[in-house]
Amino acid sequence: METFVEHGTGRGRSQSAPAQGWLLGGVLTMTGSGISNQVGAGIGAHAFSAVGPAGVVAVRQLVAAAVLLPVARPPLHRFTWRQWWPTILLGAAIALMNICLYVAIQRIGLGLAVTLEFLGPLAIALMRSRTWLDMLCAACAGCGVYVLVLPGPSSDFAGIGIAMAAAACWAAYIVLNRVAGQRLPGLQAPAAATAVSLVFYLPVTAYLLAQGSLAGPALGYSVIAGMLCSVIPYAADLIALRHVQPGFFGVYMSINPLLAALSGTVVLGQFLALHEWLGMAIIVATNVAAILLAGRRRRPFLPASRG
Repeated sequence: METFVEHGTGRGRSQSAPAQGWLLGGVLTMTGSGISNQVGAGIGAHAFSAVGPAGVVAVRQLVAAAVLLPVARPPLHRFTWRQWWPTILLGAAIALMNICLYVAIQRIGLGLAVTLEFLGPLAIALMRSRTWLDMLCAACAGCGVYVLVLPGPSSDFAGIGIAMAAAACWAAYIVLNRVAGQRLPGLQAPAAATAVSLVFYLPVTAYLLAQGSLAGPALGYSVIAGMLCSVIPYAADLIALRHVQPGFFGVYMSINPLLAALSGTVVLGQFLALHEWLGMAIIVATNVAAILLAGRRRRPFLPASRG
C-alpha cells in the first residue's frame, strides 16, 4: 500500500508551530518509517526458505488488509465500474510490485533490489517534463544503474530484470493510485486495492496452509514483515506529512536505498561492493534532483510508503 500527496495540498501544523521542532519531528518519523520498512523486508527474507517470496507477500498483504479494511470501511457493494476498474488494476499493481521486489531481494539482495525499484517513481518524475535537465537526470540514472550492476558473466540478469519489473509496477501504481484516489474518498482506494491484491494470493495462502509450511518461525517472520513494511510505515508517513512539506518528504524518502543496504548488511549479512555503493549514490542523487526539478515546475504526487 502506498499513498501519494500533491504539492500544496498537505498543509501541516508546521506552518503555525515552531518550524525547527516540527521539522525535526517529521525527519525522525520519516527515518523511523524507512528503517521499519527496510528492516521488515530483511526479516521477511528469513522466511523465504520455508514459504518463498510469494508466501511472505501473501501474509504481508493479509496483515495490511486486516488493518486497512476496518479503518477505511470501503463500501465495496456500492462501487461503480468507474471506481472498480482503477481499484482492480491498483490491486494488481500492488500484488505484482511486491512479489517482484521480494523475488529480486532473494536473487540480488535487499540493497540492490530496492535501489533499482526506485527507478519507477524516478521515471514518472522525468516523464512529466522533457527539459535538458530532465534528460540529464535520465542519463545519470542510466549511468547509476550500469555502475550499480556492472554487467558481466556472473551477473544475475534475471534478478536485475525482476527488480526493474518491480520499478515498472511502482510507476504504474503511482498513476493508478492517483486515478483511484480521485474517485474514492479517504483511505477507501488503498484499502480496497489491498483487498484486491490479497485475492491474488489466496491460492498461495491455501497451498501453504495445506502443506503446513505457513507456521512457526516462517509465519512469525512474515507477520512481522507485514507490520514493519505496511502498517507502521503507513501510520508514520501520515504523521510525518503533518510536520513537513510534501516536497521535502519526497526528497527525504530517497534515503530508503541506503537504509535498505544497511538493513541487508545487518539483518541478512549482505555486503555491497564499492561500485554498488557508488551506483546507489548516483541513483539516489538523481532521484532527489528529479523531485526538486518537478517541484519547481508543478505539483507532483509523491510516494509516501510502500506496502
